[in-house]
Amino acid sequence: MASGKAVDAVYKVKIPAAAAKLRELYYMAHYIHSHTAHFYALAAPDFVVGPDAPPAERNILGLVNKVGIDIGREVIRQREITQIIQQMIGGRATHPVWNLPGGVTRALAREDRETIKGYVPGLVQFGELGLKLFDDLVLRNKGYLDLILGDGYELVTNYMGLVDDKNRVTFYDGTVRVVDPDGVEIDRYRESEYLEHVAEHVEPYTYLKFPYLKKLGWQGFKEGKGTSIFQAAPLARFNVASGMATPKAQAAYEKMFATFGRKPVHKLMGMHWARLIELLYAAERLAELIKDEEILDPNVRVIPSSTPSEGVGIVEAPRGTLTHHYVTDSRGIVTRANLIVGTTNNNAPISMAVTKAAKKFVGAGGEIREGLLNRVEMAFRIYDPCFSCATHSLPGQMPLVIEIKNAAGETIRTVSR
Repeated sequence: MASGKAVDAVYKVKIPAAAAKLRELYYMAHYIHSHTAHFYALAAPDFVVGPDAPPAERNILGLVNKVGIDIGREVIRQREITQIIQQMIGGRATHPVWNLPGGVTRALAREDRETIKGYVPGLVQFGELGLKLFDDLVLRNKGYLDLILGDGYELVTNYMGLVDDKNRVTFYDGTVRVVDPDGVEIDRYRESEYLEHVAEHVEPYTYLKFPYLKKLGWQGFKEGKGTSIFQAAPLARFNVASGMATPKAQAAYEKMFATFGRKPVHKLMGMHWARLIELLYAAERLAELIKDEEILDPNVRVIPSSTPSEGVGIVEAPRGTLTHHYVTDSRGIVTRANLIVGTTNNNAPISMAVTKAAKKFVGAGGEIREGLLNRVEMAFRIYDPCFSCATHSLPGQMPLVIEIKNAAGETIRTVSR
């Protein structure tokens, strides 16, 4: 989606309204699919099975064992349905060759629209089911609620996200808004302006860069008022927005902030809650779009007539604000490109959150239990990171090493997975 918007800008073309709605429709199905995978397969086992449970139980099968086979079937079914919707619209569920400069390759068939309409009630109910599970299994459990509201997973930074013209959360098109730790707007920009507002710091030990707010300058890994570091993920989107654009998601949004008692929320475990509210929003927005008569308009592409040059596209990826910037020659061949993916935007916060969790949960005298390894994992699992995307590499594993050092900096114990 970011790439599609970027090439539209490269060719200086405004896509037809039907094409924009089809892109967003496809994207809502993708959001449901992505957030379902993260919550049920990766995050929920920490809460439902327990953060200190053995790894053999702390997984999707352990989750199904706790919540029941019927809910497990529903998770699989709704993920499959969102894949089917994406295939109907874009031809493929993953990496479709469907976006083109000026629009999309094909219109939506009327019979496919009717099929998708039939899926809508189940998708909305599935969004509500996730929030009910979170309420029953997490919010009503004092131990888990203390984990969410405690200081083990807390990070005070600025926040970034796309908002619409009413400052509500939006995923496909909008303005990038940034607020400080008190919720005061400190930056706002359109896609083509991003280089005036965001810069990237480099450290020698990693291929990932560390984005920061350009006008505040790089100040290191510092949190609190005045930091130039920002977060860009589901909770960040909620912190920068005034609300949601659909009714059920808006009610859930209000409940979340009422529970935390403040806005912005700096408690990182709120990220999972926000992700479930976004899933419900995506289902509601999908329902709105599929009922729109314009969605069937066969006019889905404007053939570009301008000489290509340069363009930027920004969307809210499930993991955070995503920027694609291309420069081309007169034939449209890319000569220069810059991508800032969601995980890159969250690289500094992830590093800081992992450090804080390790310091919080390491036992006296350097004692390390299995639960510690998982609690450190939980600190970066919050962000649903894609290190392969952010580093353009495929390590094929998730190495985790914890070194306990004494006051002299000597390693006294190492635990690895």
